[in-house]
Amino acid sequence: MSAAPVGTAAAPLRVGLVAGEHSGDQLGAALIEALRARVPALECFGVAGPKMVAAGCQAWAPADSLAVMGLAEVLRHLPRLLRLRAALAARFLAARPDVFIGIDSPEFNLGLAGRLKRAGIRTVQYVSPQVWAWRQGRVRSIGRDCDLVLCLLPFESEFYARQGVRAEFVGHPLADQIPLEVDAPAARAALGVAREARVIALLPGSRLAVVSRLAAPFAEAAAWIHARRPEFVFLAPMASAAIRECFERQVAQAAEKTPLRLVDGQAQRVLAAADAVLVASGTATLETLLSGKPMVVAYKMSRLTEFVLRTLGLVKVPYFSQPNLLAGRRLVPEFLQRAVTGPALGAALLAELGDPARLAGLRTEFTRVHRELRRGGAARAAAAVLECAGRP
Repeated sequence: MSAAPVGTAAAPLRVGLVAGEHSGDQLGAALIEALRARVPALECFGVAGPKMVAAGCQAWAPADSLAVMGLAEVLRHLPRLLRLRAALAARFLAARPDVFIGIDSPEFNLGLAGRLKRAGIRTVQYVSPQVWAWRQGRVRSIGRDCDLVLCLLPFESEFYARQGVRAEFVGHPLADQIPLEVDAPAARAALGVAREARVIALLPGSRLAVVSRLAAPFAEAAAWIHARRPEFVFLAPMASAAIRECFERQVAQAAEKTPLRLVDGQAQRVLAAADAVLVASGTATLETLLSGKPMVVAYKMSRLTEFVLRTLGLVKVPYFSQPNLLAGRRLVPEFLQRAVTGPALGAALLAELGDPARLAGLRTEFTRVHRELRRGGAARAAAAVLECAGRP
């Protein structure tokens, strides 16, 4: 008997997904839409955020249940995460999807993928863990647990190829979503900001643990700038209600007050409206680059995580922000741990804005990277998933 054609009611494609937090939800939603464009009879289920749910994914658990980063944070949540992973494994094994896709959250997803692959389910990891940066030995277990790794950055697939692991560079969907030239006047009009205003965006992250450490120094940086350049307007997009509550609580404790306007969501619109950005390390640094904005990047981890990383020498790269990793050099200022102070961040932002030649060079480099990542990422990822699932 011949197989039913792709997309017919007789042969639905059943996809299990686990996406962690806000960035994973964005990627998952775009992937679901791209899969459905090729296979209308699509069933998706697993761990999903609101955008994935809107795209048609049945949520067994919310994506933010995996929003944990850093050794100390993972240890604190480990019993809950292990229970959740065991429950998901049992449910996926009962559901028998055609393919399982772990989106980011590698510490959670790779163990789950390994269990499902051993049971005969095809497995894909969408977003490579930073094995090229630290704990490079993980590449062997990734090759064992995953049939395919979908890479967002060009040098990642080259690294896997050298290790004999099947991986494909698909580009980054954000590079397709964000135009090469953002419309700052339209963004400002939509946000109710004067066209001629000077705007600094504060993006403290989408994880509660990160926001709790960065909110105060970000607010202090805004106060430091405001004291010297009162013409600046400060906008802070909040990834969720919980993030907003955490940010407001931390800012209220800051010694110096400054006018901060919090915006629910709309991070890309705020970035389009900004002249410069103070941003937590993570996907938001890439969004800032794609928006063509100068930035200062900050990150603070727990002391335990820092101690372990330094003691064991696990980090293999000199940078931690995506713009610098993509460029292979110090393209934007980075501040880590005790260096993250309000005055230091504020001074670095004003220094960036005060150098027109440097700003022009940044725009050129950012555009080059944007074009390199602009590959129709979601569609490419969908095609690779279908091939992996035996449904080209």
